[in-house]
Amino acid sequence: MKFETIELHKEGPLATLRFNRPEHYNALDERMAPELLEAVMDVQEDADIRAMMITGAGPAFHAGGDVKSFVAAGEGVPAYINRLVIPFHAFVSHLVRMPKPVLAAVNGTAAGAGFSIAMACDLVLAREDAVFTVAYSRIGASPDGSMSYFLVRSLGMRRAMELYLTNRVLTAQEAMEWGLVNGVLPEANFLADAKAQALALAEGPTFAYGLAKDLFYHSLNHELETQMELEAKQIIATSRTADFREGIQAFVEKRPAAFRGR
Repeated sequence: MKFETIELHKEGPLATLRFNRPEHYNALDERMAPELLEAVMDVQEDADIRAMMITGAGPAFHAGGDVKSFVAAGEGVPAYINRLVIPFHAFVSHLVRMPKPVLAAVNGTAAGAGFSIAMACDLVLAREDAVFTVAYSRIGASPDGSMSYFLVRSLGMRRAMELYLTNRVLTAQEAMEWGLVNGVLPEANFLADAKAQALALAEGPTFAYGLAKDLFYHSLNHELETQMELEAKQIIATSRTADFREGIQAFVEKRPAAFRGR
């Protein structure tokens, strides 16, 4: 599949989506937004793909919206941003709702919408020199791309508001200490190490991962009993799978399980 602003590479059970506007720090423009949506829908529908990794080309992970394109749009900027937001938000929604695990390999600056994308992924690994910043208030904009949803749930209201109001820049280590990042990796071999972790996800019990992902993302909206009803339904569903049978047999036989995602 041919894209202008991103790359989508499939290798065995893993799909890697790479933002590919390095000369613009991978900023989002009206070409990238629909391409992101097309790519995530492709991954979602591909039964051979069991996990996804997202990273960036060049020195940045993703620098958010392309501010120069906002300036170029002039008085038409509201319509221009609308053309960005509709496919971009659909992309984020598919990313979160997709039953396959998604790992963000943050190889540099994650700002604005790039920060939002990282927060919408299931796991986040950051290169040791990566930084995270909300950035929206710097240009007089409110957040988009799920940032207001995930930051409050991850950090609480006070810290989420602090990041927006002050544009505080978090180092990779600080982001991990705040609970926004799962791990910080050395610059040397960063992508290879992140890919190894993404492949480990792809080789796991991905059917069960998908049901667990659904449970976790809905848990804050349900009362206890409603959530446990869903848990009962999902664990019964996993007990019918070949992966479950393999998992319990491997446990008894004291060997690694060979999961197949079904």
